Amino acid sequence: MRVALFVTCVNDALYPGTGRAVVTLLERLGVEVDFPAAQTCCGQPQFNTGYRAQTQPLARRTATAFAGYDYVVTPSGSCSAMIRDNYPKLGDFGDLPDRVYELTEFLVDVLGVTDVGAHYPHTVTYHPSCHGLRMLGLGERPLQLLRAVKGLTLLDLPGAEECCGFGGTFAVKNPAVSAAMAADKTRNALATGAEVLCGADNSCLMHLGGTLRRQGAPLRAVHLAEILASTEKEPLA
Repeated sequence: MRVALFVTCVNDALYPGTGRAVVTLLERLGVEVDFPAAQTCCGQPQFNTGYRAQTQPLARRTATAFAGYDYVVTPSGSCSAMIRDNYPKLGDFGDLPDRVYELTEFLVDVLGVTDVGAHYPHTVTYHPSCHGLRMLGLGERPLQLLRAVKGLTLLDLPGAEECCGFGGTFAVKNPAVSAAMAADKTRNALATGAEVLCGADNSCLMHLGGTLRRQGAPLRAVHLAEILASTEKEPLA
């Protein structure tokens, strides 16, 4: 099994700890992970803004960077959805869309595990991102993984299926609406009494975490990969 990590722009630039957590987690499960240095942006911002011609070179570069791997694993539902759903609209990129898996899909569907040996003694509530929820259909996979973490208490998030308001360029074009949606989501998250707001997309967590920090709220945003990589001996998050 040849597995490559697609770390994504947001994680590479702002949350490198999430990428390291994915490697730690997969290696603990016996998976050898490569990191193709030629990877770059998948082109989602350009595509979503209507610049399809400018997206195509990035898509071709991505396809070349990940050629030859059995699986491409990424800790991002939005970038997974971009490649799987939108690359076929841009041209022929071979079987790359079929080989790309969001992290929880890879763990549950390919490796067949839900208990990854994690230990995380905190109360956690989970926010499902729109891409993971609506485009990838992740469903119960992230929750199955969280429920198996030793010491973790999972609390239901009211209005979990509502968008957090980030939406990439949506937050730039509609800042007031975006901020109002984030306020609704963080209000619901705080009402759970959880210590940690967990998600599978750092773009959403960046948006929500920033809102929480500006409020001076005690709730902190942590990517799912960092929780799953955490053990009693080596807590990561």
